Amino acid sequence: MFDIENGRVDRGQVGIGTLIVFIAMVLVAAIAAGVLINTAGFLQTKSEQTGEESTASVTNRVNVVSSVGIVGNDQTVHLVNLTVMKNSGSGDINLSTATVEWLGPDTGKILQNGTTADANHFNLSAIKDKQDTFPVLHNQEDRFRITINADEIGNAGGLEGGEEFTIKIVTSAGAMTYHHSIPPSLSEKDAVQL
Repeated sequence: MFDIENGRVDRGQVGIGTLIVFIAMVLVAAIAAGVLINTAGFLQTKSEQTGEESTASVTNRVNVVSSVGIVGNDQTVHLVNLTVMKNSGSGDINLSTATVEWLGPDTGKILQNGTTADANHFNLSAIKDKQDTFPVLHNQEDRFRITINADEIGNAGGLEGGEEFTIKIVTSAGAMTYHHSIPPSLSEKDAVQL
């Protein structure tokens, strides 16, 4: 303020120009803070969404409990039955919207859910459906069967002993790939574990 003891009289004055500069600095700081808050909120939302999608792609998958080949009279596997359940920690999985990618010894196909297992479709049936939610795997105890007609897909005459094939079950959350091989000998068998 005033320094009377030393004989100096200094006065501080604020002019209108200084006031305008001060107000402008406060406004710029407020706008910058708003932009930073909006950006931080946007990044937080995106990171949460990415985390949820990543978790779903890891956990929301089906697990093949068993795979069985049905042997025909000509000693070849014509039908492939996969018993599936939901993976540990996964949410509900709607298998009616899933696709099955078949890569067999003779051909590759993408199959969709259908009423019968044919050249373009797999068939879905319930083995155990605890709360009657078919075709959605809801409980850990639910077991559904995916039936694939290997003969219709393009492996004319079925799959012979020793042949290998790959099945990829693709749900909305991600895909699981399973490699299978036919046992070398199919004689006098009605079904074989794949």
